[in-house]
Amino acid sequence: MAVRPPPPALNDTPLAPGLYLVSTPIGNLRDITLRALDVLAGADLILCEDTRVTARLLSVYGLSNRLERYDEHAAERVRPKALAALAGGGRLALASDAGTPLVSDPGYRLVRETAAQGTPVYPVPGPSAALAGLAVSGLPTDRFLFAGFPPPKSAGRRAMFEELAQVRATLVFFETGPRLAASLADMVEVFGPRDAAVARELTKLHETTLRGPLTGLAADPRLAAPKGELVVVVAPGAPRAATADEADAALAEALARAGPAEAAAEVARALGLSRRDLYARALALKGRS
Repeated sequence: MAVRPPPPALNDTPLAPGLYLVSTPIGNLRDITLRALDVLAGADLILCEDTRVTARLLSVYGLSNRLERYDEHAAERVRPKALAALAGGGRLALASDAGTPLVSDPGYRLVRETAAQGTPVYPVPGPSAALAGLAVSGLPTDRFLFAGFPPPKSAGRRAMFEELAQVRATLVFFETGPRLAASLADMVEVFGPRDAAVARELTKLHETTLRGPLTGLAADPRLAAPKGELVVVVAPGAPRAATADEADAALAEALARAGPAEAAAEVARALGLSRRDLYARALALKGRS
């Protein structure tokens, strides 16, 4: 049986004062970074969603530190104390239960107010369920939009999906197991049979990623009632052709600062329309003015 080497020694250089946003594993505890361990060990206080979850993580690596709950219920009470400690030169870490802080988790007000008072804020990058799900989806990654959790009711979900339907980017959602089937059904109604992927138990023993058209995923019995939280990734939709009125409006705006040829080229690139047709239309619009 192979003997594992001991973990690397922690960096004993004292942390600089400031707020540290510490990413933690989303499943596999070995995904923690060495720098994250340094920060968790060296901070004066760790703010975390659930002190029990963070305490377990620390214990795995033989660490202990002061913990204070910082979730949506405790944030308003804890934030003033945290800001005062940071203003006094404190070194605080903010960690979520899993993944990167502030991604569908509380914390942005603390970051905003920390920066506003002139205290440094340091990201400690690491695991992210949204990025892990996007990476394994097999869908375009050059442009994506993280949309978080859809609303719990169908009407709210469909309204959200309608708003995102024309976004020319891959869409990344979080969803819970009990709501997944209903959410996929609503996606089919709004997005149609776009390619998609559902990733569950990422980095864990039963990690699974299912890929295919939304119509197929919505009917897949394996996704009828999965456990835990999941990442749903949806491909961009086909571009909608611009209407004549939209093309005229874009040309009028471009003609206010450029000649017909330049305006036609600019609008052609933006709307995917024929440059020749747009040039003729630009001349007509210019003749009217």
